[in-house]
Amino acid sequence: MARVALVTGGMGGLGEAVCIKLAALGYKVVTTYSPGNKKADSWLSQMKEQGYDFKAYPCDVSDYDSAQACIAQVQQEVGPIDVLVNNAGITRDMTFKKMDKPNWDAVMKTNLDSVFNMTKPVCDGMVERGWGRIINISSVNGQKGAFGQTNYSAAKAGMHGFSKALAYEVARKGVTVNTISPGYIGTKMVMDIPSEVLETKIIPQIPMGRLGKPEEVAGLVAYLSSEEAAFVTGANIAINGGQHMQ
Repeated sequence: MARVALVTGGMGGLGEAVCIKLAALGYKVVTTYSPGNKKADSWLSQMKEQGYDFKAYPCDVSDYDSAQACIAQVQQEVGPIDVLVNNAGITRDMTFKKMDKPNWDAVMKTNLDSVFNMTKPVCDGMVERGWGRIINISSVNGQKGAFGQTNYSAAKAGMHGFSKALAYEVARKGVTVNTISPGYIGTKMVMDIPSEVLETKIIPQIPMGRLGKPEEVAGLVAYLSSEEAAFVTGANIAINGGQHMQ
């Protein structure tokens, strides 16, 4: 029976690439989208035309009750979740001097609280079945920090602390928990950065001299979701073109 993979924030950009890659490998793929997103149906139709029969459910990942309800519906209608990719995220960039509480809270809730909210209702089931993969999509800026991103960098760094601690707890139960920290990937969010900034400030910092491709990150997600990755847990894998090396 095909395993079920749930990708949060899978409509577009990196999440879409992950959905496509996992589906191509035979997973039943489910994604979430923000309640009120009027483009969900058209996205599903576009994907179906390309041969991908994804399921999609509205979910406010920053809200615990919404996440609980979403997971319950997925498990009832699709099946137990074997792979969870915590990909949903937002930015609210500004210097700390200008940072206000609402913009701090919005990023922490969507980028970090969501990891707890979505993982909590699926982890016990993975442990009971003796198999599971939890993959948290962090960022190079969670590793090295970034000007104007105290909220984002803190949330993304927190994701890996969560991964390491939970990895300890479930390691003997066949469940792995890992973090991926992409650098600058050619998604809509990155391409919205003014081209002058990209070309003069960001790309020169990348030894490979280019942005990453969503498909490259999706390939790493696919590996961590596989049987072959059973001995990889508590890791934070950088995929940033050499921009930040540890």
